[in-house]
Amino acid sequence: MQHLEFEPPEELRNSIQCFWYDKREFGEVESGFEVIPDGYAEIIFHFGSGCSISNNGSIEPLPSPFMIGLLNQPVNFYSKNSLEIIGIRCFPWSIFDLLELPSGKDGVRIFEHSIAQLQPILAQYIQDDRVDEAVAQVEQYFLNTLQISNDTTLSKAGNAMREAKGTMPVNQIATEAHSTVRTLERKFKQSSGHTVKDVSGLIRFEQVRNQLWINPESNLAALAVELGYTDQAHLSREFKRYSGMTPSVFARNAKKGKRIISSDFITFKQTKI
Repeated sequence: MQHLEFEPPEELRNSIQCFWYDKREFGEVESGFEVIPDGYAEIIFHFGSGCSISNNGSIEPLPSPFMIGLLNQPVNFYSKNSLEIIGIRCFPWSIFDLLELPSGKDGVRIFEHSIAQLQPILAQYIQDDRVDEAVAQVEQYFLNTLQISNDTTLSKAGNAMREAKGTMPVNQIATEAHSTVRTLERKFKQSSGHTVKDVSGLIRFEQVRNQLWINPESNLAALAVELGYTDQAHLSREFKRYSGMTPSVFARNAKKGKRIISSDFITFKQTKI
């Protein structure tokens, strides 16, 4: 697997956390890989053999691009042979405004948008192994279309949430954003489709997940205290809610090296279907 990340230009940093590129080889038989929730939303361009999703027991191809919104449980994708991805990792409170689309709670969302016009251009760059130029093309698209808002409430709130690792109470987030709780909640729901508490919970889960991957021997009780969970049992319930497994099982899998992790996709051992 090859993974690269690219920092966005200053003008885009309130909306986009990074641009990234992945290349994976799956073999001739279609294989599954799993994406576990985190505190970001993604716009996904894919190239090669394509990317599919399981829907009501059947495997259906996804267009390029598609969106991965905030997830509340793991999602399984499928591919074979070679899969290459250009991803735009966005803050959930900015992605819909960035694309000028109505917000929603869709986990995986198919959408119609002018950004799809980039697909053949990016495909040619990827075919020619010019990844840097492909990413530059996407950057330029957003620089050309970005509407700068004078309302910084959401970016201030989002920055405070991420700096606090999802542990900051809503009333304190509102104070950091120079807003009332009611106004902040309304703007958050309009912009992301989710509540402040929803997003904070995912950001906090992401911290636990990453820590257990880096150090599977981490003390869960200490992590619970550090990240503001009521106790270890509360941490375990929330972790299982988002990942489908207990933190102990996740840590054992991490220790055994059964997963491959990047900043975007957490993948189970590939499974043939």
